[in-house]
Parts: sequence; structure tokens; C-alpha cells
Amino acid sequence: MVKRSAQRRRAVAATVRYVESSAILAALLEGDTAAKSALRAGGRRVTSALTFAEVGRAIVRARLAGRLTLDQERAAVRAIHVLERRCDIVAVSDAVLLRVRRPFPLEPVGTMDGVHLSTLELLGEPPQLVTIVTRDRRIQDNARAQGYRVE
Repeated sequence: MVKRSAQRRRAVAATVRYVESSAILAALLEGDTAAKSALRAGGRRVTSALTFAEVGRAIVRARLAGRLTLDQERAAVRAIHVLERRCDIVAVSDAVLLRVRRPFPLEPVGTMDGVHLSTLELLGEPPQLVTIVTRDRRIQDNARAQGYRVE
């Protein structure tokens, strides 16, 4: 029994979970319990530097639009900082930007979605070891088309 538990822990640690901004926003702004659970799941969390810029802007817009109180905004910003510390953050590098310029399996893909998909692809991890946590349909469809798991 102990041996199986240790094997399971190693398997979880070997998995990569690419966290995309739409899942974070679904958890923070919409209370999406499935997104919250997916963000808490084990494994190595990886995301693009773009993610926290997108999430931060969305939080500011939500506050200005009256969707969040000042206290809710502060709580969301704290939650973002906690998640940011738990993620390996990949820079929006020249390699990512060059990859964005090429077609994806299912077009059209916008520039920001292309940055996420390119970052995911350039991680160099086998698709069967990577799960992408997203609520964006275009990213879900493209990730599945490339063999990644989607939550």
C-alpha cells in the first residue's frame, strides 16, 4: 500500500498543469468550483507571463465596472499573488512570439490565445504529461488537437 501511494505522488509530481488566464478568472470572478479545484490540483503549475497581466487587467476592469467591491478586488489580488508564487512563469520570449506567427490546428486563434498555445507547445513536455487548465473554448480545442489533456 505504501509503495502504491509513493508511486502516485511521483506520478502527480511528474505532471505539468498549464494554467491559462480564463480558468483563474472563472475561479476568482465567477466562483467556478471546477476551476478552483483544477487550480488546486497537484503537479507542477506552469503559465505564461501573459497570464498574470491578463488576470490583473480583468480584475481592474471588474472593479471599475462594479462587479467587485474594493474588498473583493483586494482578495482577488492576494489570491493572484499566491498562485503566482506557486507557478513556474514562462517569459513571452522571441521563440514564443515566432511560434505565434505560424498556424495552429484550429484557426482562427487570436494573438493572446496564440501566446498561451505557443508557450504550452514550447515547454517541450510530451502532451500526454500535460494538462491545460482553461475555460477558453478555442484553447481547449487546439490543445486537444495537439494531444494535451484539458480541464
